[in-house]
Formats: sequence, C-alpha cells, structure tokens
Amino acid sequence: MLYQIHEWQRAFLGPLSHFAEASARMLNEPGNPMSQWPGTQRMAAGYELIHRLGKDYEKPAFDIHSVEAHGHEIAVIERVALDTPFCQLKRFKRFSDDPATIEAMKNEPVVLVVAPLSGHHATLLRDTVRTLLREHKVYVTDWVDARMVPTDAGPFGLDDYVALIEQCIRHIGADHLHVISVCQPTVPVLAAVSLMAARGEATPRSLTMMGGPIDPRRSPTSVNNLATTQPLSWFKGNVIHTVPANYPGHGREVYPGFLQHAGFIAMNPSRHLQSHWDFYQNLLRGDLEDAQSHRKFYDEYNAVLDMPAEFYLDTIATVFQQFLLPRGLWDVAGERVNPAAIKHSALLTVEGELDDIAGLGQTQAAHDLCSGIPAKRRAHKVIEGAGHYGIFSGRRWREVVYPQVRDFIRKFDQSKG
Repeated sequence: MLYQIHEWQRAFLGPLSHFAEASARMLNEPGNPMSQWPGTQRMAAGYELIHRLGKDYEKPAFDIHSVEAHGHEIAVIERVALDTPFCQLKRFKRFSDDPATIEAMKNEPVVLVVAPLSGHHATLLRDTVRTLLREHKVYVTDWVDARMVPTDAGPFGLDDYVALIEQCIRHIGADHLHVISVCQPTVPVLAAVSLMAARGEATPRSLTMMGGPIDPRRSPTSVNNLATTQPLSWFKGNVIHTVPANYPGHGREVYPGFLQHAGFIAMNPSRHLQSHWDFYQNLLRGDLEDAQSHRKFYDEYNAVLDMPAEFYLDTIATVFQQFLLPRGLWDVAGERVNPAAIKHSALLTVEGELDDIAGLGQTQAAHDLCSGIPAKRRAHKVIEGAGHYGIFSGRRWREVVYPQVRDFIRKFDQSKG
C-alpha cells in the first residue's frame, strides 16, 4: 500500500504545485501591475518554493546538443544504439563540416560510460559525458525506470545486469573500447569483463573504475553499514513494493525511487533544508543566477527511478552482505567470476578523498583482484578534497580527474598486451 499512498499524495499535491507555479509566474510578470506592490516578491518566492517542493520531477534530458572540440563547436545528436526493456545504450554522435576536425574525431578513442542503476537517472553523468565528448566517441547506459517496464519483460537481477554489460561491449566492439564505470556498476562491469576474459573473448583496452564498492569491507560508510546491520529479509519486507495500476509496470516488484530519494535526503537533511531556504532568500534578493543553479541541481537530484526488486536484493546480498567478489566466491549464471583472468585490459581506479558513499580503498581493491594485469598497466588515483560526486561531476572532475582519465585512455588506446 505504501506505493499507492505515495501516488495518492502525488495526485493531491499536483494541482497545488501547478497553482503555485502559475501564481509565481503571474506575480513575477513585469506587465502585471501587482508585481510592483509591496510584498509581492515575497509571495512569488513562497509560491515558487511550494511549487518545487510539491512538483513531480520527471527524468531530465541529457540536453547535450554541441561541444567545443578541436577549436570548433561541433553538433551532437543523441541516438539509441541498442534498445532493451531495462536499458537503452545511447550513443552521442558528433558531427562537423570541417574536414580536419572530422579526420581528428575518426581517430579518437571509443568510450562506454556505464551509469549507476542506484536511484538516479543516467543524466546524473551529464557533465561526465559532455566533458568526454571533447576528445572521445561516447556511449552511455541509460537505464529504464522499472515502473515503466511491463511484467511480461520478465525479471531483471544482478546476473542480467552483468549479461547486459557484456552485450553492450560486444555491440560496440571490445577491440577499440574503453569502459568507464561510475559507482555501483564497477562491480558488475568487473564481473562482465572477467567472464569475457575467462572465455577467451576480447576485452576492452582499458577499464576506469570510479568510486565503486569493489570491496565494501574497506573503510565502510553509512551506506555499507545499513546493508550489514539488517538481514535480507528486512529489505524484502520493508523496502520492496508493487508498482500500482497507473504505470506500464503494474504488478512488478521494485525498490521505489521515492524511498531511495528519502534515503538521500536523510543522509544530510540540514543541508537540504538550508539549500531551500537559501533558494527562497535568493529569489527575494533577485539573485537569479544562484536561484537557477538551485533549480538545475534539484531538477536532477529529485528525479529518481524505481529499481527492479531482483536487482536491488541481489546487490544487497552479493555486494554488501556476502562480499562475494573480493572473496572469490561469486558465480554469475553458473560461471565463477575471476578478475585474475583479465590480462590485456589496462586498469585505472579513481577515489575521492572525502567519499562518504564508497570509502577509501573500496575501489582500489580491484588491483588486488586483477592480478593478471601487469603493474605497468595499472594506476590508482586519490582525488584530494573530492567527495563522491566530485570525481565525476563539477570543477574537480573537469580540471583534475578528466585530464588523468584522458591521458590513461590515450596511453593504452593503441596497444594491448
């Protein structure tokens, strides 16, 4: 019933939110004589705050239409390269009418960015993708909200996630591919490449793993502690709910996005409360730039998706409770995951010094597991002053992390072995 109650609440707040939005726009309209009355600005700011607190946040668009590359502004078109019920493999195709630019882009590395399936949409990596597009051909996994997937598509567990990553790698072609996994997918990506290597298949030229729980036993965070202090039965009984009838996925069991969002807020409620108060004050002062920054951040932060229950529970048990990957005991569809089988892919791990989601050492653990990769083909970077999001988004990503990732990819783009 919790999901249904949430839908009733959403239906109730919807008209109020729309009324507040319309009222704020009307009071802010320069042609409206009321906009000049004393107290009108305060009313308009209050209405907009009510609107943003009560509105339904839909999936944002990547909204990447052009980038600066090779001294020119080049057009970017978003295409679906592979369409599956639970994920679309998106390609950001670049276009130019300058012959020299076209020739340069032809020879640039191909990158697959594996986005997390952990509550937020893949658009959370917009800054990652936009920055990479300057000097790379870019693909990204764009996960589908589970409430939008009909039940006849079947279940989707962690094994299915691993198989899908393998499918994406084969579709693009491993021989000229570099894979970047951010946070949660570091584990299934390492599994997928390990299985491909063990079968004798081609593997990507390089793997870049950023802020992921390869071994959550190292420097455990509050996220890790929650998973270990409750049995799996608690998660099944308390956070798994059924999609109601007003969605295509009616009847599917999911971990709802609104619960994940509540968890995000609960990790630091005072910071979010202060942020909304500052937004209100910015509107009163007419500080439109800071107000717009707030809108952009929360349009992304508040947009969440449902995860398939099978995937969520598999991840809790396999990654955070039993630690099967670092213990060498993980079987995927009957095949043992052995990262030591990877021999021809280079490995870069990136961690944030202040990461409160994947603690220091959790991602670095990949080096111990990938013993088949020579030391000269491995590197580890700790980004000083960076939290979890800072290693893949924002100024530190663009100015500190990206140049190191770019140089690592270039180094291993031409040769393997």
